[in-house]
Amino acid sequence: MDPVANAKPSVRLRRDSLSDLPEIVGTPAYARSDLTPGIVHIGLGNFHRAHQAWYVHQLMQLGQAHDWAIIGAGVRSYDANMRERLLAQDCLTTLIELDPKGMSAEVIGPMIDYLPIEDNNAALIRAMADPDIRIVSLTVTEGGYFPDANTDAFDTDHADIRHDAENPDQPRTAFGAIVAALRQRRTNGLNPFTALSCDNLQGNGGILRNCVVGLARLSDPDLADWIDQNGAFPNSMVDCIVPATTEEVVSQCRALGVDDRAPVTHENFRQWVIEDGFCAGRPPLEQVGVTLTQDVHSYEAMKLRILNGGHQLLANVGEILNVPTISDCMQNPDIVAFFRKVQTEEILPQVEAVPGTTAAEYLGLVERRFSNTTIHDTTRRVAFDGSSRHPGFLLPSLRDVLATGSSVNGLALAEAFWCRMCAGVREDGSEIAPNDPHWEHLQITALASKANPILWIEQSQYFGDLGRDTQFTDAFSTWLAAIWQRGCREAIAAFTALEPKSR
Repeated sequence: MDPVANAKPSVRLRRDSLSDLPEIVGTPAYARSDLTPGIVHIGLGNFHRAHQAWYVHQLMQLGQAHDWAIIGAGVRSYDANMRERLLAQDCLTTLIELDPKGMSAEVIGPMIDYLPIEDNNAALIRAMADPDIRIVSLTVTEGGYFPDANTDAFDTDHADIRHDAENPDQPRTAFGAIVAALRQRRTNGLNPFTALSCDNLQGNGGILRNCVVGLARLSDPDLADWIDQNGAFPNSMVDCIVPATTEEVVSQCRALGVDDRAPVTHENFRQWVIEDGFCAGRPPLEQVGVTLTQDVHSYEAMKLRILNGGHQLLANVGEILNVPTISDCMQNPDIVAFFRKVQTEEILPQVEAVPGTTAAEYLGLVERRFSNTTIHDTTRRVAFDGSSRHPGFLLPSLRDVLATGSSVNGLALAEAFWCRMCAGVREDGSEIAPNDPHWEHLQITALASKANPILWIEQSQYFGDLGRDTQFTDAFSTWLAAIWQRGCREAIAAFTALEPKSR
């Protein structure tokens, strides 16, 4: 049955209108008035609502975790718009699952408040200092952890970090707010909360620990020691494809019978793997499919390298060729041939199996997910912030392949596609709008690299010492020249014609 065809006129989403929603739309079975907070989540976008919040909702549907409700928070001015929209509908969210077999929708309600967006983050600090809060989770993007340009360590020289160190009671950053809240908790005789990163970073818990403890140490070494010894920063791996919300999505939601100003679409797959190391308790997430383990690393590596790395393989060349979505890329014979050859010959051999699946089996799952034509996940969204995503998702594989002595032709071609994309014009002559926090510099360097390819990979803030590896530099230079001279399709054809190089 087509749910849209059988939907009632749309109902404005609010707590007091839940009973008026169409029967085809799932709604909370719990009384939201009974919920009390246990989690503050910083960086509350579509992904969090479709993923972490959904898992908490599932527990609440089972009659559990009613003291683990979520308070949303943001630290950037643009978060204010999302706050306004969600508060207007009592922090309820409609999740629309897009599956080739049919569409379904449910309203989830584990979030009960969204804190004001303030320059000094005072409301956020007060909330995190409350003894009811036992977990502070974050989705602040891969580039939001202030990595040092050359070492990937915590960048203590960043202007915002220096400000927070000098003004610890009026921090600008999420990490400064966390440190301030932990200081208040220690003063009040409370234990720390667990800080849980949900961003796509290898060892994200360790990275978050370095940010929080490193920032605290700049102003209060004793506090830093207390946090390091008593706090918890578990590693985690998160996975669900969640496109950006468009006006089309809002219209889809209304067609289902729900007038939601901030609905979320998502695929019919989720995965969450968390290191089981919490210092202040946790919800029983394993009851709703979350994997709690002491070995997150292998899950992280498989997902980040095959799925997130695979996204970059598709999106950069897809942008150059004006292929609109990831599923469209999977239907393009040239792009998919490039994707599969790089994956099978260069990425998969560096990835260990995890319980229940091999790297090859996981690639098959990823290909099916990427090919879901009901998910309109744009190449532009996936290609965003390549300056964080390439170092995080593709370059680790490239380094490992170089260490084995095998060919890096495919990964070098992928880096050449990124450079070509950052030139800002597609092969059909249309403009690629700025799509990276460092776009201006990237575009200048990409255009200069047309004549001198080495300029691109001499950007040590992204490539580190790879610009001195002759195997990589030679392959990159060859492919970038081929792309500019003969186009992406000819470069892919030349690459796919190469015989695999044995170790």
